[in-house]
Amino acid sequence: MRLRLKILLLAILPLVASLLLIAVAVRQQERELLAREHAAVQRAYMDARRDELRHYVELAVSTLQPLYDRAPQGSPAEVDRDKREALRLLSSLDYGEDGYFFVYDLQGRVLMHSRQPELVGRDLWGLRDPLGRPTIQQLVGQAKAGGGYVDYQWRKPSTGDMAPKLGYVVAMERWNWMLGTGLYLDGIRATLEQLDREAQANIAQTMWWIAAIAVFGVALISASALALNLSEHRQAEAKLRALAHQVVRSQEDERAHLSRELHDGVSQTLVSTKLLIESAQQAGSTALLPRALARLNDSLTEVRGLSHRLRPALLDTLGLPAALEHLAREFDEAGAASVAMRVVGTPRELPELLNTVLFRVAQEALTNVVKHAGAARVELSLEFLPHPSGGEARGEGGDVLLRVLDDGAGFDADDAERRDPHHGIGLRNMRERMASVGGALDLQSSPGHGTQVEATVSAAAIRRLARDNPAP
Repeated sequence: MRLRLKILLLAILPLVASLLLIAVAVRQQERELLAREHAAVQRAYMDARRDELRHYVELAVSTLQPLYDRAPQGSPAEVDRDKREALRLLSSLDYGEDGYFFVYDLQGRVLMHSRQPELVGRDLWGLRDPLGRPTIQQLVGQAKAGGGYVDYQWRKPSTGDMAPKLGYVVAMERWNWMLGTGLYLDGIRATLEQLDREAQANIAQTMWWIAAIAVFGVALISASALALNLSEHRQAEAKLRALAHQVVRSQEDERAHLSRELHDGVSQTLVSTKLLIESAQQAGSTALLPRALARLNDSLTEVRGLSHRLRPALLDTLGLPAALEHLAREFDEAGAASVAMRVVGTPRELPELLNTVLFRVAQEALTNVVKHAGAARVELSLEFLPHPSGGEARGEGGDVLLRVLDDGAGFDADDAERRDPHHGIGLRNMRERMASVGGALDLQSSPGHGTQVEATVSAAAIRRLARDNPAP
């Protein structure tokens, strides 16, 4: 996975994860709030209903109170007449389609039921609701205990279905009555269901907002990454074009150099040799042949020198240390600076591609020293570092380090790499060569304090190169 994609994912994934956590937290909070709201609404609803029932019964009792108070002084006939009048008054009192009063004697016989007159006169003492609870016994027991509330189930007159009901009853003991009324509680269910629907709508709206924010955030990050990628791509293209132009120019310069070397050196020597041989042939003398042979040897030496500068044969035959020693000797013999070469550690066989890259980096670094540094002394070292975990016993080696250190004029390294692409091509070439094999180039220099170039290749990169580029 490329670094840019990793960075993009590292930016997007925390955002998405955070929004998911926020969504989960919001949903959990909404559920807890809904549960608390359910409890609060139900509590308020039941409190209001209880007060309402108690007031209804108190109103009914106050309506009957004059008849009830004179019962002890009346005859049995008058008491029966007062009871009938009381039942008539109660049957005329109602409050809505399913709001009514009922009267039972304390033995469970129905005396008055305005919504279910067919029950009048029936003994319901043993009646039980669908949950198995003795309904009339509970009502009578609560009335005898001083009155109060009873939860039970009863058939709802408006629908004919069984529904939960809250009743309030009192006892009128001189008449052997239980008087009460009740309210059906299925209305609270409709209210709570409406709350659920509204809460679910709010939760859905919140989730949509979070999803929209997530989409917007991902789109914004992706757009920013795309803009950055395009900007970097344009810069990379510009650098690549400049590099390509410089490479072509370098190739042309190298070809022109080879052409001059061949024309001014090898070609002139061969022409001179040809003239000597022709003169010897015309004169019929062999005196000129030794000079011709010497000229041919000079040509051969020069051709070998050109070939070595293009690619040293020692690199393929004896390996990197020998090739670097030969390179150091050439620069030392050129006289521009004293070049010392040393090998640290136990040399080992490296992949061919890595040998070439390190050789070219050393060659470029020494060339820069000769052209720009004005150094008196240069140290070239190749270090084979030990494996950090002692892997030499398994045939594994550690990192490889190439170092070129000079005591020359030095320069501002940061400024050199910020300049126009036509400048500092050698530094970029070295960095790109090292990057191609998974290595790194470290450049340390300052004006007046010399320059140190370190090219490092890790053991892991060396193993990867050996695996991907097996020796032929």
